[in-house]
This record gives sequence, structure tokens and C-alpha cells, in this order.
Amino acid sequence: MGIKEIEIECSRCLLTTNDTEEITFDEKGVCNYCDYFDQIHNDDVIKPEDRIQKYSELVNQIKQLSKGKKYDCVIGVSGGVDSTYVAYFVKKVLGLNPLAVHLDYGWNSDMAVTNINKTLQLLDIDLYTHVVNWEEIKDLQLSFLKASVVDIELVNDFAIAATVFNVAAEHGIKYILHGGNIQTEGGKLPSGWTWSKYDQLNVFGIHKQFGTVKLKTYPRLPFWKKSYLTLVYKMQFIGILNYIEYNRDVVKKFIIEELGWEDYGGKHFESVFTRFYQGYILPKKFNIRKQKFHLSVLICSGQLTKEQAQQELKLEYYSDERCKEDLDYVLKKLDISEETFNGYMNLPIKKHSDYPTYTIKHYKRQQKFFNLISPFAKLVRKILK
Repeated sequence: MGIKEIEIECSRCLLTTNDTEEITFDEKGVCNYCDYFDQIHNDDVIKPEDRIQKYSELVNQIKQLSKGKKYDCVIGVSGGVDSTYVAYFVKKVLGLNPLAVHLDYGWNSDMAVTNINKTLQLLDIDLYTHVVNWEEIKDLQLSFLKASVVDIELVNDFAIAATVFNVAAEHGIKYILHGGNIQTEGGKLPSGWTWSKYDQLNVFGIHKQFGTVKLKTYPRLPFWKKSYLTLVYKMQFIGILNYIEYNRDVVKKFIIEELGWEDYGGKHFESVFTRFYQGYILPKKFNIRKQKFHLSVLICSGQLTKEQAQQELKLEYYSDERCKEDLDYVLKKLDISEETFNGYMNLPIKKHSDYPTYTIKHYKRQQKFFNLISPFAKLVRKILK
């Protein structure tokens, strides 16, 4: 009989050796994820004394580049806390005129839709919604379940990213201001928990092997196009919430009072599938509790003490009743039996890299190519003006 390894917990956050094999600790018992948080927080979150100047510089740049255009920038909206506050901040604080972009992939909760409509009407922000054919989404999600990879959310996360980049390009907009932020979301998840959200090759490679429905409305953003838009066209993807002191509870209270926003529960629970994925699929099949990482980030950013985070972790995050309701709903939407779903859950876990994927070498090669042609692209743009 083997000796069971002792679980070691970070002295600062909630992550342990049972959560990821990649975790390491310094002489004080602080893990590498806390160290990484401190590093990127210091590098990427604008310091209080610099914020007014940085606001002004950014707004001036955006307005300069959007002269003569209907919209200054693009923002993604989901009905969640972060994107709701981004809409308010960009419109009311920065004084910009954004175009809101939403991806409807068939899993929005009623509360999320209400939050989006109410917020944008109050702020007088135009909305563009890209609707993906449900049969395509269903076929993609079933493909990922059959592929037995961890990041099933890549199906919608990639589509969201592709949609906002494509809409910005169509309108000649060079700034995408998004709600991703370091203070409540941190930097990087353990590599076994997620996958690159821009890996179109992985999405379509998995679908090619397991899917049957032709993808006609599902958005595309091949790596060469994203490289062109960011390296040559100079489109910028900016986490605008890193420009401010962003406190989860303060912001939530503010948008409830000022915008009539309704709380849907856990982080990213505005999507029924995301709620089921984080609350059931991840812990049940992959032994991953994303809530631990989210709470650990709040510890690192000073929004919770470790003791408070531990208490919150003990609270009911995803009740058995809600899980049963969501399971029934998911099975009905995907048109599969519980027996079939359990069969997918019991498949051996596979890596995303077991399927077609962009490699580091591929990324570097394309980046080198676009860096090489960038001066010529600038010359062409000047001639065409």
C-alpha cells in the first residue's frame, strides 16, 4: 500500500498541491501563482498617481483615431459584472461612444439578457448581436465532450473573441476595451485548466474529428488575421479595468443601484452552460474548482482575507437542486440522454494538444513574418489615404 502524499496549501492563497502539479512554493510557503499575480499586477495595473494622465492619453488616442467614425471603440457585453461596468465606465467616465457587441450562442440566462438590455438602454449604447445557429453550437459542444478535453468553454470564448475583432475590423475601429482584469481574475490559470482562447485550429480540428454539422454562422478568426489586425493594422485589445481600482463588491453594489443590474450568483454564471460547466463538469470530471482560483485572486488583490475566502469557499456554491435543474436543461438542449452524457464524462481525459493546434513555433513564425511586412503595410496605408 502506497503512502498518500500530504496536501500542501499556499500560505497566502487557497491553492494546493491537489489543485495542480505545477504549483511550487518559496521559502515562505507562497506559491508561484501568487508571485505571478504580484508581477503582473505591478506591471499592468495602472498606479493611482498615474491614472488621470493615462485616462487622458488613452481617450485622446482613441478619439484621434476614430475621427469621422460613428463609434470610438468596441466593447463586449455578456450581462456579467465586468462587462456591465466596462459599458458604464467607457461611456460615462471616459466619455467615449462605444459599440457594444454580444455573442448569442444559445445559452444566455434570462437575467443576463435583461441586464444587457437594461444597461445599454440606460447608457444609450448601440448593440450588435451575432447569433450563431444553434445546431452548430450544439454540434461543437458535443464534439468537445466527445474529445474529452478540459476547456469546453473554448467553443464560446473563441467565438466571442472572433466576433469582437471582426466587428471592430468591419467598422474600422482600432480599440477593443474589454472587462478582463488582473484585480479580480488574476493572470494565468494552471495550464491543465484551460486552453488558448484564440486557437481556431484546435476548435475546428476537434470539430472535424467529432462533428457532423457544417459551420456556417460560427465566427472565424484565423491566426494570420489576428496577427495582421494587431501587428500591422495596430488594433489594440485593452483591459480597461486595469486602469482603475476595481473592487468586486463595490462595483457590484454600484451597478445594482445605478443600472438596476441583477445578480445571477457565481462568476460567469450569466451563461447556463458556463454555470453547469464550472459547477459540475470541471469538479466532477477534471477535479478543478475554479472558485478556488477566483477567491485566491481576491486574496492577492487585498479584496478578501484568506480567512474570509475560506469561509466563502464553504458556502454553497452550486446547490444540488440547481445542478439537477441545469443538468436536465443541458441534456434537453443538447438532445442527449443522461446515459450518453455520463458516457462522455467517463471518457479518458485528453489534452488539447492531442488534436490539431497552433504551436509556439507557429506563433513565432507568423509574428516574425508580420513584423517583417509591417513597414510595407504602413507605406501602403499612407498611399491609399
